[in-house]
Amino acid sequence: MYDERLTAPRSWWLLPVGAGLSLGLILLRFGPVPALVGLLTGFVAGAVALSSYGSARIRVVQGSLVAGQARIPLSALGEARPLDAAEAVAWRSVKADPRAFMLLRSYVRTALRVEVTDPADPTPYLYLSTRDPESLAAALGSDRGGDQSSDRG
Repeated sequence: MYDERLTAPRSWWLLPVGAGLSLGLILLRFGPVPALVGLLTGFVAGAVALSSYGSARIRVVQGSLVAGQARIPLSALGEARPLDAAEAVAWRSVKADPRAFMLLRSYVRTALRVEVTDPADPTPYLYLSTRDPESLAAALGSDRGGDQSSDRG
């Protein structure tokens, strides 16, 4: 079993604060109450957006790899190759295949590239941003099995 949440870095939580302050300052000309409403609205909207972006999960459960909205049976996956920071940049830019499934988070430097072996699936590989690519590769290798269907949400 493997479970990882790709949470945003703590420093990114200054963005909702900035959004709240900006909206509060914009609405300040209409009075203190609209400024306070703008401050709270900007902060809450920014926090919800950041929390949603940082809620992506990668899990290996019950013979499937669940990455974001995608659920792929382990039987449809081939070799899993951990990528260091330099390789991860190359595979998400110049080496990238537009048909690949990518769960990409720019603040996560390392990744895992997993071949898709299902002949009915046009996806050549999965690119998964992960903070611990070796553990994810090991979890994929140790939990092989499941059915042959693929469901990408």
